[in-house]
Amino acid sequence: MKQSIKTGLCFGLTSGTITTLGLMVGLAAGTSSKAAVIGGLITIAIADAMSDALGIHISEESKDGHSKDHVWEATATTFFTKLFYALTYVIPVLLFDLNMAVIVNIAWGIFVLSAVSFAIARSQGEKARHMIAEHVSIAIIVVLITHEVGLIISDIF
Repeated sequence: MKQSIKTGLCFGLTSGTITTLGLMVGLAAGTSSKAAVIGGLITIAIADAMSDALGIHISEESKDGHSKDHVWEATATTFFTKLFYALTYVIPVLLFDLNMAVIVNIAWGIFVLSAVSFAIARSQGEKARHMIAEHVSIAIIVVLITHEVGLIISDIF
């Protein structure tokens, strides 16, 4: 796989997991509103995909030796990966009650993050267990913190 594509896929899936789970869990805890969660997920899918794609674009441009094609491939891959992956989180919210959708989406996010971590570890000849545990732990911390923040905001407002 081309390095530019690998960069966009790994970044888009990882950022999509952390950002989308955090937003969804916080909104669900703070509002208990499917409409708010769906609106937030669609908004974050678009805005954060654009933001992350620009971030990757500038980051890749700042590195010596990357061609314009490499930069644009990484940019486009990041954008489309993040956009479409983040939108997958809307499906369980449409299909299930909000609490079940949150659980399904957390499981989905942990699965995808584990798969990306496994693929990276294998490609680098490292043990996957440590990398998966590290990355999933960060996702769980984000979920716990954003859940608490959502509850605090609900209590205040």
